[in-house]
Amino acid sequence: MDLLSSVLCRRSRRVCRAGIVLGSLVLFSTIQLAPVASAQAADSSSGGVATQNIATQNIDGQSARDRLLEDGLALERAGQWGDAIDHYDSATRAYPEDRILYQRLLISRLHFDVRRRYEDKTYLASVRDLSTSQTLDLYSEILANLQTHYVETIEWSRVLLHGTAALEVALTEPAFVDRVVGADKHDRIEAFRQAIHHRIAERSTQSRFDLRSTVGLVASMAHEELGISGTATVLEYVSGAVSTLDTYTRLLSPGQLDEMFSTIEGNFVGLGVELKSADNSLLILSVIPGGPAAEAGIVAGDRILAVGSNRADEQDPDYIADLLRGPEGTAARLTILRADQTQREVSVTRRRVDVPCVENVHIVDRANGIGYFRLTNFQKTTPREVEQALWALHRDGMRSLIMDLRDNPGGLLSAAVEVADRFMSNGRIVTTRGRNARENFDYAAHRPNTWDVPMVVLIDRNSASASEIFSGAIHDSERGAVIGETSYGKGSVQGIFRMQSARFGLCMTTAKFYSPSGKAISRNGVEPNIVVPPTYIAARPDDQGRLTTELDDSVLQKAIEHLSAAGF
Repeated sequence: MDLLSSVLCRRSRRVCRAGIVLGSLVLFSTIQLAPVASAQAADSSSGGVATQNIATQNIDGQSARDRLLEDGLALERAGQWGDAIDHYDSATRAYPEDRILYQRLLISRLHFDVRRRYEDKTYLASVRDLSTSQTLDLYSEILANLQTHYVETIEWSRVLLHGTAALEVALTEPAFVDRVVGADKHDRIEAFRQAIHHRIAERSTQSRFDLRSTVGLVASMAHEELGISGTATVLEYVSGAVSTLDTYTRLLSPGQLDEMFSTIEGNFVGLGVELKSADNSLLILSVIPGGPAAEAGIVAGDRILAVGSNRADEQDPDYIADLLRGPEGTAARLTILRADQTQREVSVTRRRVDVPCVENVHIVDRANGIGYFRLTNFQKTTPREVEQALWALHRDGMRSLIMDLRDNPGGLLSAAVEVADRFMSNGRIVTTRGRNARENFDYAAHRPNTWDVPMVVLIDRNSASASEIFSGAIHDSERGAVIGETSYGKGSVQGIFRMQSARFGLCMTTAKFYSPSGKAISRNGVEPNIVVPPTYIAARPDDQGRLTTELDDSVLQKAIEHLSAAGF
């Protein structure tokens, strides 16, 4: 095991940078999805685990919570697992104690994850190349790391249950079945899936060694009865063991591990674009100057309609985004829709791109000397880029500053602390607490080289983790005003561990963090001093692909008004 880095990043399923998807979203048995009618919702029909009945009434009298469940089940029935994840994530925030909504979120993640795994070429190569023994060694190594470093005490019986549930889910997904199940064994899948929990129910779960033994037995049974390779079975147990612990703990395939470190380092092999899912397309939010996409004439506000022959209106957006990835020097053929509704085809060659994290640096109000820049994430280069932006603004007459952290999903803990330290001369920045005492730290500011300009920090519901460390420190220390809406509420620290038994990684929650006042960020977020409903972010495209102006950005305008009125 090699602990590589501490990250605080809410992985976004919908956003790609430089042509690389930043991450994937990450229990009980699968639940057969029947239409929701009259007085009952869905019952479990596998593994002997069942949800309780949900009281529903006619739509006019139906509770908001029951409508949320019904809408989520409709997405599940349609196989729209990504949308189901987004839906249940919001629902569990509204009803944090509701176990059924949380269970549906976990099940949706298991379905989504197995589809993503079997679209990942590096994962498929591992299924092909690793032996069952090597994969069992990987499983043992993962369990050992969970036992030592995970933020909460591990309950081995649940780890086994969740791994079995992951295998059950995989056996319902064509992406898995078509690749790994023997062609003459398809008729046996349901019987095997229904019985697997009962067949291992009496097995000991006292230790991680017991779990390895049981998983080895299941792998043997799956191979004998269904023709599944032992490696494919064990990897489902590995994935299920980690992906159901919390939202942020997950197995990293060889490709995902490389991407994680590209994110941390701030460089990618890709096209040089940031994009998000939109109606039947991928909307380009920004284009890195000097990158392949920029050289091909692609601009912010353009939409990708297709990659090769794969159209965004016919495939899952995440699948289309994944097609943008590829080896350095290879080309992606894109169908682009311009803002004027004209279409064109363009070939863009993938190459390594340095991805800046600071953008749109300028004096936003010349009369009052108000500087502005937007920080897109916290990576290794962030402290240096922020310092460069500050000096550029200082030379241009900056007397006060607006830092925009809207849509910033987080990044490195160390980068967030270092940037906060540049604005705070003393006091606590953040506290981390884990089950392992080595995860307990109190990060404090230091007086030398502090920028003491008056400042405002902009946040929104998508500002997460490292963004919340920074904005929480500024808020609690009263170093500046925080304007916008309450942030996402992702208050945990993940360590990235490189496995020794196979070329996989583990992104694992090792601690929780607290703002200087002692407030837990998880599920709470940072509350702004001045609440302003979100509109658009200046210089970014709106939903129609039109680049917005500073006057369109009501949150930015409120920040300018606040600093101007203070007379800084």
